[in-house]
Amino acid sequence: MTESTLMEKATRRTISFSFSSFFIFFVLPISSNLVFLAGNAAAKISHDGDNNKVTALFIFGDSFLDAGNNNYINTSTLDQANFPPYGQTFFGLPTGRFSDGRLISDFIAEYANLPLIPPFLEPGDSQKKLYGVNFASAGAGALVETFQGSVISLRTQLENYKKVEKLWRRKFGKEESKKRISRAVYLIGIGSNDYLSPFLTNQSLSISMSQHVDIVIGNLTTFVHEIYKVGGRKFGFLNVPDLGCFPALRVLQPNKESCLREASRLAEMHNKALSSLLFKMQRQVKGFKFSLFDMNKSLRLRMHHPSKFGFKEGEEACCGTGKWRGVFSCGGKRIVKEYKLCENPNDYIFWDSLHLTQNTYKQFAKLIWNGGHMSDSLVVGPYNINKLFQIP
Repeated sequence: MTESTLMEKATRRTISFSFSSFFIFFVLPISSNLVFLAGNAAAKISHDGDNNKVTALFIFGDSFLDAGNNNYINTSTLDQANFPPYGQTFFGLPTGRFSDGRLISDFIAEYANLPLIPPFLEPGDSQKKLYGVNFASAGAGALVETFQGSVISLRTQLENYKKVEKLWRRKFGKEESKKRISRAVYLIGIGSNDYLSPFLTNQSLSISMSQHVDIVIGNLTTFVHEIYKVGGRKFGFLNVPDLGCFPALRVLQPNKESCLREASRLAEMHNKALSSLLFKMQRQVKGFKFSLFDMNKSLRLRMHHPSKFGFKEGEEACCGTGKWRGVFSCGGKRIVKEYKLCENPNDYIFWDSLHLTQNTYKQFAKLIWNGGHMSDSLVVGPYNINKLFQIP
């Protein structure tokens, strides 16, 4: 067996385990809120002066938004990022975020003058959960079956949100809690793992691609309606990026050069269905308002024209090994121990073979916060998140 064949098998096995294995020994988690809390204390206090202006941010999704929930569940280090070099650029230590620093949700909280939003499972003062909670879990999907047992599914994230809503009712009273829930913004980034799982586990779909997308969108629809029933009205969505062009999937191709077309097609189908769903809900559901960020288009633009956006490398990951550094080995704590680390993550779009750098996330967050209506050049609409926060 050739060296390249061995590497390909290790890559597939590594990625598969990264979403489905169980952690068999205890790892001491590191607080994701170690930085920012002091710096944002004044901002936190300023909200208390006028309850009519109190806002909150609730976050649901997968590893693009997980701020450390997977630190606290019984899962593999391949589903966790609580070891170096993760977190090195901003926090100076790993926090559980799958990046070298902050995520989109961290920047959105900063722009909204909110403290850093804590993971739901992070122990400590419940007061920190009064300005929002991050429920996201790396590896999660809209389908309960997606890597079931090793991640916090979207359904469980919803159950955890309802626990926080009850906490708010006890803290603020029924009427005040209702106001705060309706003023809050709900940021959702889910679906990628539902489409990645067949490729990463080397299994075929038992149904057609369109049926698979319909089920994912159906589960997401149910989730949004449940949040709406509790009182949520303002939603921000990230669509699914071009998964087939991620380094981790490109190395699964025989020539390791082209994108994995089937994965890219699933993402495209999902995004079309998601957009249709949201505009339909806007027409039919009273008070429902949303912002949709075209993460797919934004990422492709940067991959194709990295220098235009201040990057030097648009395809290879900063951290990993193999072609495109597409083996999910960053940090040396996973099945494949070998990895290389770039000198400056800010020059790269991809941090590891499945995730993006802080620099990329910051650019996306600015678009989400201030972007205009969707057109050939603008990728956010019909509202941006800034506008959603301003709606009473």
